[in-house]
Amino acid sequence: MKTLHLKNIENHVGESLGTSEWQAVTQDMINQFAELTGDDQWIHVDTEKAKLSPFGTTVAHGFMILSFAPKLIAQLIDFQGVKMGLNYGFEKVRFVSPVPVNSEVRMTGNLKNIEREGERVKVTMNIVFELKGNEKPACVAEWVNMFF
Repeated sequence: MKTLHLKNIENHVGESLGTSEWQAVTQDMINQFAELTGDDQWIHVDTEKAKLSPFGTTVAHGFMILSFAPKLIAQLIDFQGVKMGLNYGFEKVRFVSPVPVNSEVRMTGNLKNIEREGERVKVTMNIVFELKGNEKPACVAEWVNMFF
């Protein structure tokens, strides 16, 4: 795990964030996400119908994979000197490859940019969700967090 202190975080722009542990993607997780978000499209939750799809099985929601970011970044970086942090948003998000049920994803990336605005520090990270056994990632994004 990398330790980054807000007072000198600019010194780390361009550096790798490291690589998280693999995160399993189960049907139960997909079903819970579908229920929580109201996105119960059959390709996510109907295991029998999904067998006839081009994927041959159900696939995770792209937003579900993206929602792993807070959990996985906590495995990569210990932010020091932070009173409070907020998810500021995403500049770019692409869902590159579908994530079949029972797959595994992990997160990697780098520190892209730092902007100071008084007491606030806006941290932009390029993040990549790798899909085990697949050359193409599941998702790539520019993730922006605001730290105080």
